[in-house]
Amino acid sequence: MIKVLLADDQALVRAGFKALLDAQPDMTVVAEASDGAEAVSLAAEHRPDVVLMDIRMPGTDGLTATRRMPQGPRIIILTTFELDEYVFEALRGGASGFLVKDTEPAELIQAVRVVAAGEALLSPSVTRRLIAEYASRAKEPVVADGLDQLTEREREVLALVGTGMTNDEIAAKLFMSPATAKTHVSRAMMKLHARDRAQLVVIAYESGLVKPGWL
Repeated sequence: MIKVLLADDQALVRAGFKALLDAQPDMTVVAEASDGAEAVSLAAEHRPDVVLMDIRMPGTDGLTATRRMPQGPRIIILTTFELDEYVFEALRGGASGFLVKDTEPAELIQAVRVVAAGEALLSPSVTRRLIAEYASRAKEPVVADGLDQLTEREREVLALVGTGMTNDEIAAKLFMSPATAKTHVSRAMMKLHARDRAQLVVIAYESGLVKPGWL
């Protein structure tokens, strides 16, 4: 059973999400928060698998709450606008992906399952555009801890992850099996201490392995 925490200042939005998720045989909403501070407290108490986090809330916002979250929950940022200025910062702060609030119910349910399984919500092209947009405003490239431990092939794979490619796409590009591509991605995550694929994308941009505009 996937345990979900809802964090949104609008009670009606929370009620809609709760009804949708509780209707699934493999999901249950364990807690609801109306602001970021409450979300952090409830996450520590209930240990959810996934947090649906509204990015704009009064008091402690979703960005601050994402940074303060205890280890364990995967965080999906909910935003009203596709190119929200805070989303890249949320990914940098530990979020596993984002969804716009008016997404289709089936997509929301699938997103919760994907993130609960340890994957990142990086397939939509809008996510690639968003990361490229805000990474382009970053300062000079920063060398990530562990980057010097990557093999040449792992750096190559990391750069492709940064462009939003899936393991299958990376495998086809580099003429290797999907299993081999997955192994390279896993090793890069371990060496760079990245919690998931979303963190790898951020590292790829911030270290200069991927240049905004390549997508």
